[in-house]
Amino acid sequence: MSKTVTIYSTPVCHFCHAAKDFFNEHGVSYTEHDVASDVEKRREMVDMTGQMGVPVIRVDDDVIIGYDEAKLKELLGL
Repeated sequence: MSKTVTIYSTPVCHFCHAAKDFFNEHGVSYTEHDVASDVEKRREMVDMTGQMGVPVIRVDDDVIIGYDEAKLKELLGL
């Protein structure tokens, strides 16, 4: 079963890089939005979470604020 994974990140965020490395290591396809340069996606992220911290990761309808590897494994069935 394929999951839709989206990450809202910035280029200088260490945890954003760790999350993307995790996705790549596990063959997880994802869509990335750079909220440092994309104002519309930044607003979308803030509307969804009420805050500006990154990464924000959405797996289908579940939203994770921050890099929580255990929760990602659970949601992705890894």
